[in-house]
Amino acid sequence: MKKSITIIITLLIFASSFSQNKFGNPEVDPIQIQKTYESWSAYQNKKIMLSRDFKALDFSSKEISKETFLDWLANGNFIPIRLKSETAVYVYKLFKIQPKTDSSIKATINQIGFDAYKNYKMEGTAFPSFSFKDLNGNLVTNESIKGKIIVIKCWYIHCTPCIKEFLQVNKLVADYKDRNDILFISLAEDSSEQLKTFLARKPLSYAVIPDMKEYMNQALQLNSFPTHFIINKEGMIAKVLPNFESLEVALAKESKL
Repeated sequence: MKKSITIIITLLIFASSFSQNKFGNPEVDPIQIQKTYESWSAYQNKKIMLSRDFKALDFSSKEISKETFLDWLANGNFIPIRLKSETAVYVYKLFKIQPKTDSSIKATINQIGFDAYKNYKMEGTAFPSFSFKDLNGNLVTNESIKGKIIVIKCWYIHCTPCIKEFLQVNKLVADYKDRNDILFISLAEDSSEQLKTFLARKPLSYAVIPDMKEYMNQALQLNSFPTHFIINKEGMIAKVLPNFESLEVALAKESKL
């Protein structure tokens, strides 16, 4: 009888252990990565892409929705860590922030979570009505782009991360040059005169729409730049993205649909 009880207990322990580890172990030590703001920031910027599709786990390894995961990042006391998995599979788990961790890490994570949550809630909704004229005088409206995938970059001249992406986004345009069903448009805060002077030195392959500050603030409610949108052929927002790396991944997926 004692032997049977021992076997049952062993099996229960094994099952519990398997349940906790079936998604893999953290790719970095969740405690060590919190030692300095610099080490956490380097990891976050390179490894955590909240705009992508991923499996979300809470701190007890229970699966939760992406919406809940982002909400907890925005309002809780957690850091996201990727678990070891196949290259194309992304599993992010929440780990509690340690009591002695630099408070700026929590503040930054809360802001990142807030932006990611807001972006996620926009996905699946209709892109706000618009009627724009680009620097060449071409009119772009909701009606004129129907049936096409639209990639929109929101930026302004004095946004360093926005400008840093130019080489990458220009290459992206070149990569899709044979796709007549994909259009690249940029919304800029600056005036036509300012943009023409600036773009003469730093070309951008997107169609550029000037004087978009009010539209981006009110219609899109943006508070961070750059922000990229992918609009599907039905005019719905497929993805809202914070950088080129996430844009490249999302566009590759959308272009195959």
